[in-house]
Amino acid sequence: MQKIINDPADVVTDYLHGLAAAHPDILRFDAEQRIVVRTHPAKPGKVGIVAGGGSGCEPLHNGFVGRGMLDAACPGEIFTSPNPDQIVAATKAADSGAGVLHIIKNFSGEVMNFGMAAELLAFEDLTIETVLINDDVAVKDVPGTAGRRGLGATILVEKIVGAAAERGDRLDALTSLGRRVNARARSFGVGLSSCTPPLRGRPIFELPDGTIELGIGISGEPGRERVPMLTAREIAAVMVEEVISDLQPAGGANILVLINGMGATPLSELYVLYGEVEALLRERSFRPARRLIGNYLTSLDQAGAALTVLELDEEMTKLWDAPVSTPSIRWGE
Repeated sequence: MQKIINDPADVVTDYLHGLAAAHPDILRFDAEQRIVVRTHPAKPGKVGIVAGGGSGCEPLHNGFVGRGMLDAACPGEIFTSPNPDQIVAATKAADSGAGVLHIIKNFSGEVMNFGMAAELLAFEDLTIETVLINDDVAVKDVPGTAGRRGLGATILVEKIVGAAAERGDRLDALTSLGRRVNARARSFGVGLSSCTPPLRGRPIFELPDGTIELGIGISGEPGRERVPMLTAREIAAVMVEEVISDLQPAGGANILVLINGMGATPLSELYVLYGEVEALLRERSFRPARRLIGNYLTSLDQAGAALTVLELDEEMTKLWDAPVSTPSIRWGE
């Protein structure tokens, strides 16, 4: 294992100190509570937006703390949910008197620990609502299972709901909006390698040369199927078919397309993939109106990419375009 780290046990703490040192005007790291919060708290009366999850998926969620997105984030250890105490601390830090919205990816540990945190806060003078993200079409959403995992739609919900919170929307409206965005988004990922957690010191699974994994997650999980290596055009075809056949957007719909790298794929390859994806979407009469290409939801040093498609409406588009200032997403004034 060759990584730019100190002690493998301190990777998350060292990363968070470095993130805060690089962006002191946007966020700070509360080492005692192990949460990331805005340097300048939101104005009173704004709904707080909180998310969290296992580290190793950077820049999610810590890199999206700032004006127009999250008020606080609670990072767990590598691929491990934050504990309830962290979530409680982040929720209290984000509270400006109008309630707090929890954005939770559908992983068992996150759902359980956010639920426990809500129970701990039940006797506080604080209203909490939840949006559960479950956009991964690689997982069958059937009774008796945990259901679909939360993937790229997480970023879209955090951005769109964050903008609505910034303009002053109420908690109930933000909850409804977040659930609507999640319901109109789907994702599918492809892995070209495994990843190596620092404490483990070796890849989570072995992938023979010339093969890829279809339907990967973001915690080093292998996919649902292993196939011979495909061209960019063939990978795009698989992704588009999986996502569009499940989402079934209206004919001619405006869509937002996210091509998300898993951590070790060069940006040039992500743009090759995007070009193929856009061509296939336009062949099906869909209109890519907004695009985001890069590493936003990763799995340490895994090679691969995921496609997320969101069927936009006028309000979502306006909120996506609204100003945002975080370490990892910035545009507008």
